[in-house]
Amino acid sequence: MKISNSFKFFAFFILILFSINNLNAAEKNYYQDILNDWNKIFPDKNRNAAGPKFFKYILDKDITYKDFVEYNKLYCAVSGSLISPKSTPEFVFVKENVTEKKICGAYYRCCIPCSCDLMKYSKTQKMKYKFTDIEKEFYVLTIDNPCGKKDFPIQVNKNYFCNGDNLDKSQVSVLDNKLVIGYLHESRPCLSTDLDYINTHQVTGKFCEFRNNTPLDQLKSGMGDIFIKLAR
Repeated sequence: MKISNSFKFFAFFILILFSINNLNAAEKNYYQDILNDWNKIFPDKNRNAAGPKFFKYILDKDITYKDFVEYNKLYCAVSGSLISPKSTPEFVFVKENVTEKKICGAYYRCCIPCSCDLMKYSKTQKMKYKFTDIEKEFYVLTIDNPCGKKDFPIQVNKNYFCNGDNLDKSQVSVLDNKLVIGYLHESRPCLSTDLDYINTHQVTGKFCEFRNNTPLDQLKSGMGDIFIKLAR
């Protein structure tokens, strides 16, 4: 039996539509997942400087490395704020722990002071982890253990991070006794051209130079002195 061209076209159209629907169904709504679990991540709803809680929540999921990367685009490691999907990251450098080499990468932030605070007060180091599809080594953002600080900022829920003076590994990720606060995207050792770009950029250059030379008691933008007190 001869099949008409119109029937062939209709069958092809149905096949394409079915494929698109399957693709959409397979896509994850990473942002909505976080919103759905917000009360699990933050029982008291205080997300101040709680990048470490987001990172641990994501790492504990049964996910692929791609999923891990996508989830880590949706929060600011410095402030703990959520970030809108498809936001544009800042190109920054962070010094590697121990070696002090500058590692460049993309950082998703909520507001411009966070990039400055990250570059000045955090370090980066490699972490290896086995995801559902691959074992991967990548650079994470870290700060020193803040739990023993006498001036631990009252705006931050210490119980999210600490068990006494020790980091609580059931709630946060710990690497060489350092607190992991987030993930450095597309990271690699900096080239001289990378550093020239960062140092002359309107935010990471001029603005950060001004912010990082401002006395702590005069900082009134972004998270102010909250993350800095936690990390310095």
